[in-house]
Amino acid sequence: MSKYRIGWLPGDGVGNDVMEAGKIILDKINLNAEYIPGDVGWKFWCKEGNPLPQRTIDMLKTVDCTLFGAITSKPKEEAEKELAPELQNKGYVYSSPIVRLRQLFNLYINQRPCKAYPGNPLVYREDINLIIFRENTEGLYSGIEYHPLPDEIYYALIKTHPKMKKFSEIPQKDLALSCRIFSREACRKIVKSAFKYADEHNCPSVTVIEKPNVIRETSGLMIREARKVAQDYPHIPLWEVNVDAMAMWLIKNPQKYSVLVTSNMFGDIISDLSAQLVGGLGFASSGNIGDNFALFEPTHGSAPKYAGQYKVNPTAMILSIKMMLEYLGEIELANKLENAVAETIREGKVRTYDLGGNFSTLEMAEEIASKI
Repeated sequence: MSKYRIGWLPGDGVGNDVMEAGKIILDKINLNAEYIPGDVGWKFWCKEGNPLPQRTIDMLKTVDCTLFGAITSKPKEEAEKELAPELQNKGYVYSSPIVRLRQLFNLYINQRPCKAYPGNPLVYREDINLIIFRENTEGLYSGIEYHPLPDEIYYALIKTHPKMKKFSEIPQKDLALSCRIFSREACRKIVKSAFKYADEHNCPSVTVIEKPNVIRETSGLMIREARKVAQDYPHIPLWEVNVDAMAMWLIKNPQKYSVLVTSNMFGDIISDLSAQLVGGLGFASSGNIGDNFALFEPTHGSAPKYAGQYKVNPTAMILSIKMMLEYLGEIELANKLENAVAETIREGKVRTYDLGGNFSTLEMAEEIASKI
């Protein structure tokens, strides 16, 4: 009997390519695991009206963790047009399966390491080594949105908030509302997880990124909770930086930062910026982690134009596997895998197109596997 049961969700586009590369790595390290395939992605939306079928959710409830490839998401109107004819105009509304999984399994921590590996021609500086802790279930990605505005929401806002006056003369059909909702508990938990990581890894600081001078209530709540949590870690300085300033400072002095923590949308933006500093999304791994379950994925998209060409860099997927191994407690294997990645990048003999080479996704994975 296998030691681990791991959900296997390739998803769409190049998700299949990088998952195949990941299997080369997993076979080389001989992880004692059973890989359970699941249906997810665009083709299931088109033919079933559900990109995350219930059968996949049921399967995920039986595994230790999951590897995820990539997902295609499109705006509401475009998504409806691609439904099978018999499903159109039946009230189906597309929602991102990865966002749904984060909320369904309460994967409130989104960890996104951004580390520069010497020899990578694309890195901004070779001394960058930071990690973003992004709250993963609330904020602007919580999915609480309205268009047009329902009467009860529209009139309640006009009645209770003086700044709604300027919108009172606009027809409701011309108003859209997306809610940025924070809870005290979620703010506390994501900041706590960031400080806990910093403490365990001897990181020199934690930086909380928000915009409390303008978004006073939600960003303000995050900042206040961060200050409370910081009191339990007096040996770790808490830095507070507005999100727009953070974008500038990461370009100017990225080596000064260690652990960053922020809310859902700000974390999405800052982590992509940070990824580019260390070589682009081909190096951007991530873990969606809750108290009892975790899902690991590269943060690049499905890149449909490259699907099946085995062209894209598999390093983000391979580093996501490294994160999964750490989650499972396989620290020695995780370290060996990262060392193999670092050696491959340092040598520079095998490079995918983004690194200026012409080797395939699978050839890159095979080169990394050969160094384990």
